[in-house]
Amino acid sequence: MTLVTSEETSASKSGVLRILVGDDQADVLEALRLLLKGAGHQSVLVDSPQALLRAARTGEYDLILMDLNYARDTTSGAEGLDLLSSLQAQDNGAPVVVMTAWSSVDLAVEAMRRGACDFVQKPWDNARLLETIDKQAREAGERLRTERRVKSEMEIARNVQQKLFPHMSRELKTLDYAGRCLAAREVSGDYYDFLDTDGGLGCILADVSGKGVAAALLMANLQACFRSQSQEALRHPAETLRAVNKLFYESTPPEHFATLFFGHYDDRSRQLRYANCGHLPPLLVRADGPVERLEATATVLGVFKQWSSEEQSVELRPGDAVVLFTDGVTEAGVDSGTEFGEDGLLSLIQAARGAGAEVLVDRILAAVEGDRHDDVTAVVLRAR
Repeated sequence: MTLVTSEETSASKSGVLRILVGDDQADVLEALRLLLKGAGHQSVLVDSPQALLRAARTGEYDLILMDLNYARDTTSGAEGLDLLSSLQAQDNGAPVVVMTAWSSVDLAVEAMRRGACDFVQKPWDNARLLETIDKQAREAGERLRTERRVKSEMEIARNVQQKLFPHMSRELKTLDYAGRCLAAREVSGDYYDFLDTDGGLGCILADVSGKGVAAALLMANLQACFRSQSQEALRHPAETLRAVNKLFYESTPPEHFATLFFGHYDDRSRQLRYANCGHLPPLLVRADGPVERLEATATVLGVFKQWSSEEQSVELRPGDAVVLFTDGVTEAGVDSGTEFGEDGLLSLIQAARGAGAEVLVDRILAAVEGDRHDDVTAVVLRAR
């Protein structure tokens, strides 16, 4: 038999907890029901691990109070430990307090490892048990409020960062261009940007060190460094990057850095002048088939106070495509043994020969989105 009962009083009253109680002894369940009712709490009583799992899955509780010993094993607590693991597996969010008459340090440690927040030995002291329940429910409530606040703040941070990425593009006569970033978390450490210049376009793709909020702050810092440069300065990548490195170096800790590709495209001459600061080489796929890699011309940004870069130049002819990407693209699938890699990216680019820049960006991100573990960003410059 599986016993499931509940108190009918309203849980809306301040301080009232809804508690799921699991034990295979009817007299224990009744004693706990009366104790909890006297303290002003609601209780839902179950007498088997299976019933407790069902109740935890279908109902909302402020706390779960459960025995570690059931019919299968009355001394080791093994069945209760398995039950704790099952609760974790179904993403139970309520704190769990375990009870047993056969306690040991090892059993208590293992129960905590499997998700219990506290341990009570039978026979219990009523006052201490109620104090434990109130303490764990209160701390769980505080954790939940903190998680909600952090989630809200992260959502704000995500929205702010999305506004930092370019959303409008100026049409150029000889170039179609687009970019997009998919963050692995709420915010990204990847940074791409398009900066207008007189008669051309500045194009940036960077991957800053770290993850999460710290990386996002570095990304915003790097963007500010670039956007503080004049249009004339942006026409000279190596010169611009010397100024950016100085600002980035002075405003970030020494252990933080960024790999970065920065190029300026001249809409009249079709020349792409660029500097590659330790970033993955962008692929230049010519309209007639050959593939060139825009290799590094300098080391990463932000590590060295004294820093310089060479500058290279290529001409983009109609139909040529330059594809910039972060390592999240090529390393997608590495955990499952199906790494996308540069070969996969190159095959996709060649198969999309003639597609517009935005279409190609969307295809790249769609190819890796389901099997990624890092931020993924792609930027495409398509000559026309």
